[in-house]
Amino acid sequence: MKNIAVIGAGTMGNGIAHTFAQKGFKVFLIDISEKSIEMGMNTILKNLDRMIAKGAITEADKKATIENIITYNDIKDGVINADLVVEAATENSTLKLNIFKELSQVCSKDTILATNTSSISITQIASVVSHPERVIGMHFMNPVPIMKLVEIIRGYNTSDAVTQQIMDLSKQLDKTPVEVNDYPGFVANRILMPMINESIETLYNGVAGVEEIDTVMKLGMAHPMGPLQLADFIGLDVCLSILNVMHDGFKNPKYAPCPLLVNMVMAGKLGVKSGEGFYDYAESKKAEKVAKMFS
Repeated sequence: MKNIAVIGAGTMGNGIAHTFAQKGFKVFLIDISEKSIEMGMNTILKNLDRMIAKGAITEADKKATIENIITYNDIKDGVINADLVVEAATENSTLKLNIFKELSQVCSKDTILATNTSSISITQIASVVSHPERVIGMHFMNPVPIMKLVEIIRGYNTSDAVTQQIMDLSKQLDKTPVEVNDYPGFVANRILMPMINESIETLYNGVAGVEEIDTVMKLGMAHPMGPLQLADFIGLDVCLSILNVMHDGFKNPKYAPCPLLVNMVMAGKLGVKSGEGFYDYAESKKAEKVAKMFS
């Protein structure tokens, strides 16, 4: 595989595009919003500059990475020559199903179709695609250029050959792929989201404050980031969406989102992306906190 299309220029999409481009792949970064494309490319440039400052890459590496990325506002134009499409749009099942219906119509039957979904069923997504054996989950972790793990999720019909290709491809990116099966939340979020939700419940019940809860988990459990800060970084809307998928999928009350989380999302307090969540992210603080993830 040489040509990689990435749908969505947001946090995950631009990180995935950055990672493939830095490893020498030709990347077609697609987003219907020109503003999102511009913001995504600016993020890639800033992250490359941070890598240069750390001595991890050279100016020549940065130039080559940027030259490997071509941007598009139309899915059909962007995926026509792709060997692999990685969908990284908003975590919304209706949106993703519509994207994959279109991909099924405009892509070659040999094009592998991957989704970066963090919780939505791969089998459900594949159900709207001809040749569903080519549909697979590639769940990258945030920030994509730094984090080593990629969850490789097999749908009910995903073929052995496609799974092996994506496992091998992930290793070419210097990632560690882990194969898992298609159940709500997969592995990472099935374990992580109940912990985050319980942390929010602990705050909601007045057991301790935000910083106290995070400090206990960082110093007592050796977590690099407290669960409430991590929820802010993931996006509280994303956390809520994943919990809802798991609650619907398992019909188990232990996955029911905490009322505090629901209210914060309804109030637009989404974490880093909105400037406020469990912590305050004024522009200066926001830039500082995000930069630390790359240091």
